[in-house]
Amino acid sequence: MPVNEAVSAAVSKMEEAMKERMARLAKDMSVMRTGRANPMMLEGVKVEAYGSLVPLKQVAAVSVPEARTLEIRPWDPGTLQDIEKALQKADVGAMPQNDGKMLRISLPMMTEDRRKDLVKVLKKLGEEFRVGVRNDRQEALNKVKKSFQAKEITEDDLRGLETRIQKTTDSFTKQIDDQVAAKEKEILTI
Repeated sequence: MPVNEAVSAAVSKMEEAMKERMARLAKDMSVMRTGRANPMMLEGVKVEAYGSLVPLKQVAAVSVPEARTLEIRPWDPGTLQDIEKALQKADVGAMPQNDGKMLRISLPMMTEDRRKDLVKVLKKLGEEFRVGVRNDRQEALNKVKKSFQAKEITEDDLRGLETRIQKTTDSFTKQIDDQVAAKEKEILTI
């Protein structure tokens, strides 16, 4: 008896959900401040320009000339004041300095306590994503077991699918652990 399409779809759906979860984790971790300047820190900043709210990256180029400095160069010099206001509202951890042509944000050194707090937040975030991966696994396992109980798949198919599901789960859990460990190292590096 071949593995039916519904069971294959459930396993594929689990794998897709886990991939999406990994992409969200990477995005969530990219905006965490580590003591080093990173253009992703300004990813969520919206600027009131041209009569509407637009993402910062649509009105300016963000670069990192030094390890703890961000440079924001507007495409249109007329939006410089609007960008400055948006950055002040966004509370990025330092006030922007306006030199008339561009804005600079010099990030202060993070304290040891702040670094430890960030690591705690990071570990909590990693655990939330691991729980999500386990929930995805459980959903797929339940679907596979229902198919087995309904005699839609054989016991060999069941065991093979359970093994595939577990290997996939282990792989994504390891990826989460690796990403969290790398980000933790980045945060704790002075």
